Amino acid sequence: MKRLLLPIVIALVLIVGGERLLDPGAPAPAPAPENASRAPDAIARAYRDRAHDVAVSGTGEVQAVLADDTRGSRHQRFILRLASGQTILIAHNIDIAPRLPRLATGEHVRFKGVYEFNDKGGVVHWTHHDPQARHEGGWLEYRGQRYE
Repeated sequence: MKRLLLPIVIALVLIVGGERLLDPGAPAPAPAPENASRAPDAIARAYRDRAHDVAVSGTGEVQAVLADDTRGSRHQRFILRLASGQTILIAHNIDIAPRLPRLATGEHVRFKGVYEFNDKGGVVHWTHHDPQARHEGGWLEYRGQRYE
């Protein structure tokens, strides 16, 4: 199945993108507004490129609050939906930084951390300071409070 996926994707790209190549009079895609946030673009690009260890920041709406991951370092986990529609998992280390209290769906969270690809949209971690000061710290902002 995986062997068929790449040729199918390439064919679709050529078919859809080829229309533009064959019709030079076709309108170019509209540029993004000057005030558009580049953060979702960076995350979308990281997802598309299956990238790892990418510094990102942005804002999203809480779609789901998940159970804490208690294997190894404890992490508060929740899913954010970005303005682009993409969803990402936030894994916030609560052994290093404070937990976001009373986190609920529909609320907004700003974040800065490190993106890691997965097939569900990606995960952002390092949303806290580095106790050994070897890594640039991240943070979460929720209800006017910064958690790092």
